[in-house]
Amino acid sequence: MVRQSFRTGLLLLFFTACTAAGGQQDQFRVEIVVEGIDHPWAVAFLPDGDALVTERAGRLHYVTDGVATIVPGTPEVAPIGQGGLLDVLLHPRFEENGWVYLTYSTEHPRETGRFATALGRGRLLSSPGGAPVLENFQELFVANNWAGGGRHFGSRIAFGSDGLIYMTIGDRGQRERAQDPADHAGSVLRLDEAGQPAPGNPRSSSNLSGELGPGIFTTGHRNAQGIAVHPETGDIWTHEHGPRGGDEINILRAGANYGWPVITHGREYSGGPVGDGITAAPGLEQPLIHWTPSIAPSGMAFHDGDLYVGALVRKHVRRVVLDGSAVTGEEELLRNELGRIRDIRSGPDGYLYVLTDEDRGGLYRLVPR
Repeated sequence: MVRQSFRTGLLLLFFTACTAAGGQQDQFRVEIVVEGIDHPWAVAFLPDGDALVTERAGRLHYVTDGVATIVPGTPEVAPIGQGGLLDVLLHPRFEENGWVYLTYSTEHPRETGRFATALGRGRLLSSPGGAPVLENFQELFVANNWAGGGRHFGSRIAFGSDGLIYMTIGDRGQRERAQDPADHAGSVLRLDEAGQPAPGNPRSSSNLSGELGPGIFTTGHRNAQGIAVHPETGDIWTHEHGPRGGDEINILRAGANYGWPVITHGREYSGGPVGDGITAAPGLEQPLIHWTPSIAPSGMAFHDGDLYVGALVRKHVRRVVLDGSAVTGEEELLRNELGRIRDIRSGPDGYLYVLTDEDRGGLYRLVPR
């Protein structure tokens, strides 16, 4: 295992948060951890405080002392459109087994130009005098959502309090597939630590005709790019992109259907209605909260009792103020200060960290003032 101390680099300026509706003006000291990574997508913290950062082009970086070094041993990925090397997650018993999980887009082995979302893992082992090595990487699961194009891979993962992996899969830009019970597209999966469908998964949903496909936990999602486990209830929360508006946060319930594209609070990019233009229907779940106009959410984390969401639009961090599981307010923080926020995590030192989706993206620590 890696045993080096994590230290941040150069200090940035003080930034004052912009509020959405006259809330408290929070102030942060923003510290650079590392910069110069090409479109980073996700970050995971090692037990000693160092970090692993994925780069969409296919590289995994080990970050320590303000320096990012490439980790050998990652899988071959298909960096097409929104795809590439995406999420990174440590096994809950990482200090015992060294498992690091990655999600990524992969090309069909026989059908050129068809891609799907995959999950795999390898062991992170120390390497003398350099970055650690990811050894014996194994592909564990490939979604049955093969499609052309580079849209809507989803691809966030989290270990639930039940020890199972929850993995989001986008609709791949083929929205009708999110209502096909056998299709992984537009779903959230529940898998065991070896990437197999978890025992006890729901077999069917009352508002879908047919049995749910292997591993499917919930259906009716467009493109969920945020997932977090509520620290008190253990519930799985996700957020997903709407089309033109209609971004939403959902609390997952086994076998539930979250409606896309039958219901949505968004509209087509042309401005017209999606389908029948309805926002509710029997048997389809309503979001906890939705945003119009869109904030383009990506990445989220619970922190000090509230939920923090990265936003690609208006380049900000969205603080969702909670009373338990009830939303009581919102704030926009650091608007246009750092760039497009791709991921946000709570670090082992108790601070929030954000990752920016830029040509020379960076990892930054937010220290409250």
